[in-house]
Amino acid sequence: MGFWWRPLGELMALALVATLFGLADGTRAGFAVMSTGLLALLVRQFWFQGRLARWLEAGTLADSLGAAPRALGVWGDIYYRLNKLLRRQSQSNTELANALGQFQQAAEAVPDGLVILDENDRIQWCNPASSRYLGLDSKRDHGQYISYLMRQAPFLEFLRERDYSRRLVCRSPINRETALSMQLVPYGAQKLLMVRDITDLERVDAMRRDFIANVSHEMRTPLTVVGGFVETLADARDMKAEDMRPYLQLMQSHTQRMQRLIEDLLMLSRLESTDHERVDEPIPVPALLHELAGEAEHLSRGRHQIIFRVESDAWLSGGSQEIHSAFSNLVSNAVRYTPAGGSITLTWKQENGQGVFAVTDTGEGIAPEHLPRLTERFYRVDRSRSRETGGTGLGLAIVKHVLTRHGARLDIQSTLGRGSTFAAMFPAERLLAPPADNVIPFPVERSDAA
Repeated sequence: MGFWWRPLGELMALALVATLFGLADGTRAGFAVMSTGLLALLVRQFWFQGRLARWLEAGTLADSLGAAPRALGVWGDIYYRLNKLLRRQSQSNTELANALGQFQQAAEAVPDGLVILDENDRIQWCNPASSRYLGLDSKRDHGQYISYLMRQAPFLEFLRERDYSRRLVCRSPINRETALSMQLVPYGAQKLLMVRDITDLERVDAMRRDFIANVSHEMRTPLTVVGGFVETLADARDMKAEDMRPYLQLMQSHTQRMQRLIEDLLMLSRLESTDHERVDEPIPVPALLHELAGEAEHLSRGRHQIIFRVESDAWLSGGSQEIHSAFSNLVSNAVRYTPAGGSITLTWKQENGQGVFAVTDTGEGIAPEHLPRLTERFYRVDRSRSRETGGTGLGLAIVKHVLTRHGARLDIQSTLGRGSTFAAMFPAERLLAPPADNVIPFPVERSDAA
């Protein structure tokens, strides 16, 4: 009712004025005043309607809500109410635009590819990750049928089946090295295509399968040998002790081989476990070098010349058991793969501020194409020869894990026919000055001839 009192008041005032003129000058005068007043009100109505039409056409409401035309009476009330309504609408639009912008930023930041498809499988929107995985572009490919852009038969069948519980695993159309997992999620009349890079998962799964296959293969031979000899000995009732000795020796050798394999597997498991914490302690490397030289002489049994050189009195900070295991693996590998009559040199020195433990042998050397893969589990340059030497194929993998945990690295230099050098290089912050009562004169060199 509040809106109508103004126009009714104006009409009542006009009628009162016209009546007064009619009483004073006659009916004709009153009618003339009434007609003129009504005409004026009608003209004003048309004029304000025109202003409203021009205001709407100019877009002033959207561009500047405070620029509404000024008016008195009912039109002033209309303009005020329109302004108030449109201000609320503008605020709602701003909030909606902000929410939509935040959603779009979040969708663009998602590492998985996202593609919105309409009911006819036309692309409505896609995020940057879909460009990396599928080669799509949100602007260029908007409105395109995705089946025209991705022509792989498995994907077309997946799209046609509409089985929303199924995941498709396939290769990226722009990079065959990338494995993708795709799933369609329906919502309303549209669908969301989600694309995830599972290359690392596939690689880990392949490593797991290879690992199980390699362990099974490594264990099969010694178990077969031991089992066969046990059956032979069980059936040989009249066999003499001296005749049994070769069988027992072979059984012991293969049992030790399985034991070494299990010990190396347990060591790798501890090194890779996130719960396995390393306790750093001072490690007297010069003394450790003497111990390793003794191990090399025992393993060599006089077949090689063992040389060790101490060119630095520095100690290391680290896990003593891990460091000993890594160094011991490098030494035992050199002994196993160096032919009889060759030499093996153990060196501890400082070079360019780094601590370097190096094992140099005069073995057959390694071809360059094998060097990058030597630290992989069970990787062997010559499988038959490796098994003859008694190696488990895990030694260098253990060395790599230990050095990585200590911020160090393994440097391998090898020349076919001339031998190899495996050097564990520790950063300067790992080096410690020896205690005052443990300073040794250096350089120290000792050679035990074959």
